[in-house]
Amino acid sequence: MVDLRTSYLGLSLKNPLVASASPLSKKVETARQLEESGVSAIVMYSLFEEQIIREGDKLHTDLERGIESFAEAQTYLPDYGTYSIGPETYLEQLRKIKNAVSIPVIGSLNGVSTGGWIEYGKKIQDAGADALELNLYYLAANPDLTGAELEDSHIALVKDIRKEVQIPLAIKLSPFFSSIPNFARRLVEAGADGLVLFNRFYQPDFDLEELEVVPHLVLSNSNELRLPLRWIAILYGRIQTDFALTTGVHSAEDIIKAAMAGASVSMVASEFLQNGIGRAAELLTDLVTWMEEHEYVSIGQMKGSMSQQAISEPAAIERANYMTVLSSY
Repeated sequence: MVDLRTSYLGLSLKNPLVASASPLSKKVETARQLEESGVSAIVMYSLFEEQIIREGDKLHTDLERGIESFAEAQTYLPDYGTYSIGPETYLEQLRKIKNAVSIPVIGSLNGVSTGGWIEYGKKIQDAGADALELNLYYLAANPDLTGAELEDSHIALVKDIRKEVQIPLAIKLSPFFSSIPNFARRLVEAGADGLVLFNRFYQPDFDLEELEVVPHLVLSNSNELRLPLRWIAILYGRIQTDFALTTGVHSAEDIIKAAMAGASVSMVASEFLQNGIGRAAELLTDLVTWMEEHEYVSIGQMKGSMSQQAISEPAAIERANYMTVLSSY
């Protein structure tokens, strides 16, 4: 029998399959189904910064501050639409799910400024969350904002929350930083226990009849696995932290690739939304079958075996095969 156990954020998990933040955590029943199907942990759907702002007394001041600075100021925060869960309702939902399942439940905060994050980070901790995931969702549309200033603001946010929250802290970041290895190291030094690669920015579309900018949701596919796979393979062994791979995990082979790159867990949402929660059990069965056929006895045995530090041609992960790929078509 192969050993699927892994460790993430100091949590002992029965396997590397984690349900990432999605509308599935809005209902206690679907959370139970996720556990019954075999996932080892659940990340709650995100509590967005603007939901926290709107609950505070400084609503008008906070929403109006800086509106003259650049055109996108009034709409730069993500539209959470029908998936919104108010702050207090979110905390109550977290408590209910914690009481309904025996696997770890990870809270999620989505935003860019300290504001109410410290307060709600502590409330999420007090509600029973086993860990907290900070989702750094920010579109840097202001030409006066430098990359260094943006990174410094994120680092300050992590430091502030780390001082007040004792549960493990994971940072979910985007691939849009000029030096991901340096920024990753700074996040860990600021107090992050793990890094989640990567956030997906949902790109808006234009409605040509109504002449409006409209949201456009496209679920992931396995081709999107390559970006986080590459970066985890580069960072593993260089940055001493736990890695979670999210975006593009749809098959057992994707989970295997993530582990070989160095990920402690693979996070799945789109596959469950597209094909049902029961896919979790199928993914785990396929994972065990592959490991038995290829004589792997544990997840630990394969972890990091295809990272840049472990392979015979490390440059293949960077630029060495660039010309080969371009000329292969």
